[in-house]
Amino acid sequence: MTVVVWITEGSWPACADAARAHTADGADLVLLHVTGHDVPAVAHGAYAGLLGRGHPERDPGTRLEHLADLSAQDLLRAAAERLGRPCRSLERTGRTEREVVAVAEGADLLVFARDGDRSRLGPKSLGPASRFVLDHAPCPVLLVWPEPAPGVATLPPEPPDRLS
Repeated sequence: MTVVVWITEGSWPACADAARAHTADGADLVLLHVTGHDVPAVAHGAYAGLLGRGHPERDPGTRLEHLADLSAQDLLRAAAERLGRPCRSLERTGRTEREVVAVAEGADLLVFARDGDRSRLGPKSLGPASRFVLDHAPCPVLLVWPEPAPGVATLPPEPPDRLS
């Protein structure tokens, strides 16, 4: 059984805990972190367009790429330690939601956490990337709350009965 665990900055502990609790000991666990390409690209473009083209060694986009790599490695290492079981780490760069869906192809389970409004139950508890992944996942999904879920009292009121 191959289980992909999408590791993100705000919710990785819940994902690691869910993978440990809901998968068999012998599962092939893949911890996935995706770094979006947009922030370094903006920095590269700003430097080239506004600050000059003559000194590529001063390009802040390169520094941001390096920092993103270090951050991803730290998150994956911490998630592996918390998981406490053998696992593989995978770092990808690109459009986050598409990279997650691509890696999940052929997996038996994808684990990730809600990343939107976590103060109430409902669809807004998913951000745009997570919504895309949930809607397009090519395998079963285990969607977890990064902290205890809000109570059912946070549901919106029922719509009026139209039969009367």
